[in-house]
Amino acid sequence: MTVAAVSRCLSLLEILAGASEPVELSDLAGRLDMPASAVHRLLATLAAHGWVVQDAASQKYALSLRMSTLAFRNLDARNVPDVVQAVLDRLAAQTREYCRLAILEGQDLVWVARAQGAVNGLKYDPDMGQEIILHATANGKAWLATLPEEEALSIAYSRGFGGRRRLGPNSARNVDELRVRLSETRERGFATSLEEAEAGTAAIAVPFRASADSDAQVAGTISVAGPLVRITEDRWEELANALHRAAAEISEIWPLRSRQRDASRPRLREMS
Repeated sequence: MTVAAVSRCLSLLEILAGASEPVELSDLAGRLDMPASAVHRLLATLAAHGWVVQDAASQKYALSLRMSTLAFRNLDARNVPDVVQAVLDRLAAQTREYCRLAILEGQDLVWVARAQGAVNGLKYDPDMGQEIILHATANGKAWLATLPEEEALSIAYSRGFGGRRRLGPNSARNVDELRVRLSETRERGFATSLEEAEAGTAAIAVPFRASADSDAQVAGTISVAGPLVRITEDRWEELANALHRAAAEISEIWPLRSRQRDASRPRLREMS
């Protein structure tokens, strides 16, 4: 396959991954700006390899469960959920809100673990497969604020200030607005997102490092999120303090990921 074909194939997978229902061939062709015949060939190839399924009645296409299986297998191999889930569970129980952890992959953040702490009333329960829009999320700004300003703004600018999904009414619209928000994040010691990623929601986030060493690289972020009516300014300090304590715990145990992974490799070789 050519590089262009691989790129088109990945774009097709991303579209299907973001669809809640099976998608028609004509819709896929329109969104990819490709002839239906070319998209059909891609779908046939993906179906032959088990990545895509076609509904017999509607003839529409959807991802198979193979993508999810591989994703969970990868997370399990990294031992990410095991070493942080207990910390997230305690944070969720303490804050009674939705808590998530994202890890840094190059210049992207990716959700890998969550815990629901809301026990009554409105519950915020977003899709874990959503893209983390760096300039509009508390997690994104928590990480960007740890970088030199020029680098942070360059990363955000390269992505654009729109998004593949609809953002909230308060998301930053340009570099100047983001510069102010990152400055506020550094001064406060935590990031906020108030109807920026989504209307009606708010979040607070802090970064955590790859070890307890204060000079260690940032490994990811953790956040508390919920309905705007509950994540109010009078709770910010309380929630930020809880996040900082959880971040310190995660930084302490994060090196276990490498040790667990290294320890598992001989067993995997023996099994093979």
